[in-house]
Amino acid sequence: MIINGESMYKPLAIAALLSDLEQRGLLDSTLVVWGGEFGRMPFSEGKNAPGRNHNPYGFCMWMAGGGVKGGMSYGETDEFGFEAAVNPTHVHDIHATMLHLMGLDHEHLTYFHQGREESLTDVHGKVIKDIVA
Repeated sequence: MIINGESMYKPLAIAALLSDLEQRGLLDSTLVVWGGEFGRMPFSEGKNAPGRNHNPYGFCMWMAGGGVKGGMSYGETDEFGFEAAVNPTHVHDIHATMLHLMGLDHEHLTYFHQGREESLTDVHGKVIKDIVA
């Protein structure tokens, strides 16, 4: 079944995945990340342009297992859903946190690219300690 262009079975598939990992004793050692790098604008693009454009200022992601605190949310957007208003987080922070949860220090993990050492998070990310168990 499709509702508003989305399959209603996606939440069931995610619940099944998490349940399966937990039943097998693998959830604590498996980090599951669901999301994207942008949300949708909280308004239409105009009368002759139905739809909502990408919104890099307010988006949602979730993580489960692998050292993440369960049953909590972190951050929130303004009342319109346009931009992060409480605990704004950059994609670099999310990457740094994911690497930390996998036991890697993002500031020391570098690779050689076009004549210089590069970091996966461009050394801008900070681990979001409030979501780490």
